[in-house]
Amino acid sequence: MSKTSLVLDPLMTAEEWKMNGRDVAIATVIETWGSAPRPVGSHLAIDREGNFEGSVSGGCVETAVIAEAIDVIGDGKAKMLEFGVADEAAWRAGLSCGGRIRVYVERLG
Repeated sequence: MSKTSLVLDPLMTAEEWKMNGRDVAIATVIETWGSAPRPVGSHLAIDREGNFEGSVSGGCVETAVIAEAIDVIGDGKAKMLEFGVADEAAWRAGLSCGGRIRVYVERLG
């Protein structure tokens, strides 16, 4: 199997980044309702520069999660994020399918 065909584990990537001195946050899908692009337990590793590995949703939701994760890295305060169709922003964020997700973002210490 070639390296390009391997699916990288975002938690392993986060551990490697941390060991190499990078500041890292982990975003985790902790709850879903209705139709959601990724299941509970999905992870996204993010570093201070906005590099990422994994997935918690897709499209604009992931862009918003990455931006929030960079803030979490900066101030060290974990955040609970929720995205769903009740918000006008949800349509722009890509959850127009009727689902909602809750994502917990924390800095690796």
